[in-house]
Amino acid sequence: MSVNRGVAGGAGAALTSPFNVWKIREDFPILGRKVHGKPLVYLDNAATTQKPRAVIDAVSQFYSNDCANIHRGVHWLSERSTGLYEDARVAVQRFLGAADAREIIFVRGATEGINLVAQSYGRRHVGAGDEVLISAMEHHSNIVPWQLLCEEKGARLRVAPIDDRGELIVSEFGKLLSSRTRIVAVNHVSNALGTVNPVADLIAMAHSAGAVVLVDGAQAAPHLPVNVREMDCDFYCFSGHKIYGPSGVGVLYGKAALLESMPPYQGGGDMIRSVTFEKTTFNDLPYRFEAGTPNIAGVIGLGAAIGYVSRTGLEHIAAYERDLLDYATQAVSAIPGVRVIGTAREKAGVLSFVVDGIHPHDAGTILDRQGIAIRAGHHCAQPVMERFGVPATSRASFAFYNTREEADALARGILKVKEIFA
Repeated sequence: MSVNRGVAGGAGAALTSPFNVWKIREDFPILGRKVHGKPLVYLDNAATTQKPRAVIDAVSQFYSNDCANIHRGVHWLSERSTGLYEDARVAVQRFLGAADAREIIFVRGATEGINLVAQSYGRRHVGAGDEVLISAMEHHSNIVPWQLLCEEKGARLRVAPIDDRGELIVSEFGKLLSSRTRIVAVNHVSNALGTVNPVADLIAMAHSAGAVVLVDGAQAAPHLPVNVREMDCDFYCFSGHKIYGPSGVGVLYGKAALLESMPPYQGGGDMIRSVTFEKTTFNDLPYRFEAGTPNIAGVIGLGAAIGYVSRTGLEHIAAYERDLLDYATQAVSAIPGVRVIGTAREKAGVLSFVVDGIHPHDAGTILDRQGIAIRAGHHCAQPVMERFGVPATSRASFAFYNTREEADALARGILKVKEIFA
């Protein structure tokens, strides 16, 4: 297999993309480095993405020239940093199609966003005998918080099954909804399988049963256009580090009426209106959920990442990545002894596979010596591994800076793995 450096990257590519992948790669400094003397082929984007110069510069600029705490100071630097922080909130609001910037809560990542909803909304609205419904393809961060809530409240955790392709069985999901269902929590895109769930349909079904819906968008926001009002979700969360932004920052979107009804998740500075020893009154949205000094540089960096992705265009990114994933899937599937785990008709970004007789950790180690970075393990989705009868998978996950040439390198690397173990 060979690849020409076309606009969309690839010999015989039918896709005509408005962006040049090789030009985009120039924006990501780390992609030019070598690992074990080989050019880096970075295919671990579902774990974290690399950062464009625009994000690196935004964080550096803040610490070099604009560093001050926010919301509290009357001096110029504090007002400057506050403005940059709140500009990022508006950028996220527009990115998600939210109605109001007050509906955007900055958190440490998708995991904290889910826990915030479980602890603040869930504790108030879930009681003994109630039910929380999730799917069988969830990340641990969208399983464990609901388990803890159900154990505390005497509620029941229900799990909608998936089929052999890794697709949610929608009819079974519908059967599990009832008048006892208080919360539905599903991922938009599976981190272990790449499955794109029909979230708008699931949300409509859940609302008909009287449940509120949280969507884990950690794997969707970097790859697909998202509009929270069109899908009508009640909560949506994603992590900055998976959308080309800094680590330690993320977003929870919530409908304003729901957020206003929820008690604070944490107590501290900036989430209060007034404090006496007798009583505390809480701040307005979104600040009542942002206790203490936040990750200011991270939020500003996230705003820069959102800007970078928005300028490129999620529609263009989705089309390019879909073509690349199809190409890589065909190349890897053609190798004897390789089985792809997760063959849903709608997928985004993720190619999980096993090689007969070879543990994924061994495969990942050998690929690493060739400069190819993939993930090997259960991907914080152990129930998915159990469903498919494997202890772990090798997972190559793609971003819009990856190329068909790198997909070819992955296929050659797997052949090398088989050769070594033969």
